[in-house]
Amino acid sequence: MSRPSLPGAAAALAARDLRLLWRRRGDALQPALFALLVVVLFGLALGGDADTLAGVAAGVLWVSVLLSGLLALDTLFRGDAEDGSLEQWMLSPVPLAWLVLVRTALHWATTALPLIVAAPLLAELMQLPRAQLPTLLAGLALGTPLLSLIGAVVAALTVGMRRSGILLALLALPLYVPVLVFGAGSVAQAGQGQDPSGGLLLLAAGLVLAVVLAPVAAAAAIRIALN
Repeated sequence: MSRPSLPGAAAALAARDLRLLWRRRGDALQPALFALLVVVLFGLALGGDADTLAGVAAGVLWVSVLLSGLLALDTLFRGDAEDGSLEQWMLSPVPLAWLVLVRTALHWATTALPLIVAAPLLAELMQLPRAQLPTLLAGLALGTPLLSLIGAVVAALTVGMRRSGILLALLALPLYVPVLVFGAGSVAQAGQGQDPSGGLLLLAAGLVLAVVLAPVAAAAAIRIALN
């Protein structure tokens, strides 16, 4: 029997995950609805003043995206641990780190990507100046995959624990803070007429580093948790 290729294994895992996602498509909409709810609540709490909303729009949008991703983080490996799929991953001839990377990419595509697509609408609700929108979208495109990769490591560390939701948040949030600071800070710099490329470059560097290291670290954490 021939050894399965990395693209073939990725395609099989993606097809399986998309079928499962379609069966529970109501749950898949929860992160996007949660982000919309956070934005609307902030808008109501701050009133309808356009200047006030514009001043906090970038921070509110980033916080809503961060929290919505955290909401879905516990399900990243939990279902596979409960039905025994993770043990099959470990026995597979395909590297475990590759499967973790594919799962994390699918998690990002189904939770964060819809929010990036909806970001112009959410920004309009928060009265974000349109000149700052490209910086916001660039920051989200770089920052949300980084959040997913960091979250994958944390989710792998807690996959063997029951009711780990609070612990997961406590571990993930301090690691998310730099991404939030650089992402929202770049939009603030663009709003002040300064060059926002510094924060975006730091996000890009963090993303490259996370793509290399996070799947390996998460795979090691899964092996430790299941042994």
